[in-house]
Amino acid sequence: MRQLRWILITAMLCGSSAWAVTPAPTSPPAGNRPSGIDLAGIDHAVKPGDDFFRYANGDWLKTVQIPADRSSTGSFLKIFELTEQHTADLIRNAGASHPAAGSNARKIADYYAAYMNEAGIQKSGLTPLKPELSAIGAIASKDDLARVLGSRLRADVDPINATNFHTEHLFGLFVTQGLEDPSRNVAYLLQGGLAMPSRDYYLSSDPHMAADRAKYHAYVVALLKQAGIADADQKAQTAIDLETKIAKAQESLIDSQDVHKANNLWSMADFAQKAPGLDWAVYFKAAGLNGQQQIDAWQPQAITGLSALVASEPLDAWKDLLLFHTLDASAPLLPKPFADLSFDFYGHTLQGTPQQQPRWKLAVGATNTDLGDAAGQLYVHKYFPASSKAEVQQLVKNLIAAFDERLDTLSWMTPATRAKAKEKLVTLKVGVGYPETWRDYRTLEIKPDDLLGNHQRALKHEYEYQLAKLGQPVDRGEWWMTPQTVNAVNLPLQNALNFPAAILQPPFFDPKADAAANYGAIGAIIGHEISHSFDNTGADFDAQGKMENWWTPADLAHFKAATQALARQFDQYVALPGLHVNGQQTLGEDIADVSGLTIAYLAYHKSLDGKPAPVIDGLSGDQRFFLAFGQAWRSKIRDAALRQRLATDVHAPAQFRALTVRNLDAWYPAFDVKPGQKLYLQPDQRVKIW
Repeated sequence: MRQLRWILITAMLCGSSAWAVTPAPTSPPAGNRPSGIDLAGIDHAVKPGDDFFRYANGDWLKTVQIPADRSSTGSFLKIFELTEQHTADLIRNAGASHPAAGSNARKIADYYAAYMNEAGIQKSGLTPLKPELSAIGAIASKDDLARVLGSRLRADVDPINATNFHTEHLFGLFVTQGLEDPSRNVAYLLQGGLAMPSRDYYLSSDPHMAADRAKYHAYVVALLKQAGIADADQKAQTAIDLETKIAKAQESLIDSQDVHKANNLWSMADFAQKAPGLDWAVYFKAAGLNGQQQIDAWQPQAITGLSALVASEPLDAWKDLLLFHTLDASAPLLPKPFADLSFDFYGHTLQGTPQQQPRWKLAVGATNTDLGDAAGQLYVHKYFPASSKAEVQQLVKNLIAAFDERLDTLSWMTPATRAKAKEKLVTLKVGVGYPETWRDYRTLEIKPDDLLGNHQRALKHEYEYQLAKLGQPVDRGEWWMTPQTVNAVNLPLQNALNFPAAILQPPFFDPKADAAANYGAIGAIIGHEISHSFDNTGADFDAQGKMENWWTPADLAHFKAATQALARQFDQYVALPGLHVNGQQTLGEDIADVSGLTIAYLAYHKSLDGKPAPVIDGLSGDQRFFLAFGQAWRSKIRDAALRQRLATDVHAPAQFRALTVRNLDAWYPAFDVKPGQKLYLQPDQRVKIW
């Protein structure tokens, strides 16, 4: 799932650890707690050993309808919609007490009001874009082009796709500590330049993507015509032709995930030598990066290729592309005809979503994006009690303790590697609910009648915040998500985890539910994130977040063999006719699923303190544990959205993640799974990593 993608950043050391697993302090006795399982959603006509996802969710799948304004539905949407409503109430009431000018509450109220003022947006038309459009129109030389491109550089702070900058900007900026020097922050330059979700949409021979390209051309033409641009057909073709060349220059998603290929600190002179074509001195000055001695070229071949295109392609082609990208990026915030065109392509065509969301939902989402911590402070104050935080913190300690004990049982792991792994586990820092330090918005100007301007200033504010980290001490407690985000993340360079408040709700976490359900749902998610510190990339970072191989050769060989067996297992899953999961692309997340579920199972049994698990609703403890996991991945998705995720996401589709259970020995007796059933694996074929 996209929500569980980790990023490469740093964290402060955490000296505390839990070596004994104890029950969470606020848990009532199991006999007084509901099972936490949706019994009505189970399809008993399906054998668990044939399709555990449909067994756990089959009756739910038969009746559930994907909302008309969504591309999918499921457990995560259930929590998201609840959080959305809670946040909406807080945002809409932010101005009720007439907060002081410049306060966070005033900014929230004014931002939301600007979004809801459709008449004002219609009246403004394209006026808010005139400065950008004028700058593009005035480009008369390659120096001018470099200056405009540099002025458009913005920060990528998305923890889901930190290594692939999908925006209208030619490059993206990511700021975090150095891969080899954890003491200082480094600027990372990332490939960009595409409006569609990935390079595959431009280059793939898949007939569905070929059809999308034809519809994309129609969208680009329509958008330019709506803006009153002359020769819209020709300019659209020119822009798309250049984007296709950009797509060919980009590196693949799999290559972009390889941190070893990303370790490329270039000096300013290196950029001119290794990536000629773009005037880097002009570019970096316009981007505010001219004072940096070194910048990491995350995708060096792409940066070289994109720079060459600046030199080889005519100025008019770049101007046409920049014109379209400016309109495209702003379209959702422009008058309704522009917003409708944008939704029709990106929402309806690429995601299969029939209709646009209500205006208030879009306004809440935008406010959460541009004033995330301001809204987050309101959210945790009302909806995240201290008791929930304490119980989740205890559950985390139990899982870390289980992982530590598991390390002692791994016969294949040598003492040297085990010692390094334990050191990393001891120093793991876990953030639950919300950050220790909130973002400061005092310098961000928000107006009640300037929606697009508010968003542009918010992007600039974020960019300046990221730039300000350069040359400063590393904040090892930095959060990369807001509390109201239904999400979780592992931060390998920080050796840290973030579990925002919003994900700590039913059906993932319910303080009133039986422990088996909580361990099977949120426990597996927490275990997933812990294990990312030891997966195929997390294993490359030591306890201090430095990129360093801490495995012995023999241990590394065993680890790679086990992970490749898992990749082959996921390669076999067919998501759509003729379209398989790419096990190599999803490998890191699949490793974390297997490992997280394993650790959660061990922690659950440790929490029983030697006592037998109660039978609740006719289900044993193990059955409730595995069903909670299967129902946590409850999902129904439109084909178009699924196709997009297969091309762009490092997570396998939810229905296949639920099948992770087939790698755990305990699942087989719990559901009487026998040889000959579709999911049955011989004991020696079950992937065991941690």
